[in-house]
Amino acid sequence: MLVKWIRCGVIDQPGFDRGQRKFATLREQPGFRGQGGGWSRSQPGVAHLFAFWDDQRSYNAFMTGAHDGIAVAQQGTFEMLAVRLFEHRLDVKVGFEPSFADTDLLRVALCKVRPDRVEHFTQMQARVWNPAMAGSPGMLRGSFGQGPGDDFLVLSMWNSATERGKYREGAVSRLSDRAELDADVVSVAGDVVDVVKAWTI
Repeated sequence: MLVKWIRCGVIDQPGFDRGQRKFATLREQPGFRGQGGGWSRSQPGVAHLFAFWDDQRSYNAFMTGAHDGIAVAQQGTFEMLAVRLFEHRLDVKVGFEPSFADTDLLRVALCKVRPDRVEHFTQMQARVWNPAMAGSPGMLRGSFGQGPGDDFLVLSMWNSATERGKYREGAVSRLSDRAELDADVVSVAGDVVDVVKAWTI
């Protein structure tokens, strides 16, 4: 499964929102699995979107076909757009499906991993991080994906900011030490996103 992460610096939020709703026609595209997103909690005017496709071929067919006709509705509403693609490698909770309907909050982390530590980092995601998140009340599901250049995406979906905050306060430092995170990564950058239900497809 292919994961697309879109980050936009929006200058016209009402216009961007109206345009985003037009992407509901994605449901008709072969290979499309689901999409959702919302507004950054820490960076005003920044929107994050996550789309899931069966494979690169179906995604490419959409991009060369219907995409531009839908995206024109958002023209002029943003000043920055960054796109990253990842291959889904692991479920953060067993039985992952790209569903956002029950999700209020997203946590996204981009990890730049040292080339000689990729295997260890992936093992620690499976053995340490995933079980801890899966066992946390309020954590619904998540995706661990690998992109080019030893970049990794960790996307987790939560039913409330309160529950995600409990996990953050109680577990992250301890788990980082156990997983030897500092030895694995060059950098970790992330954000917390308030889901906009109207953008869920």
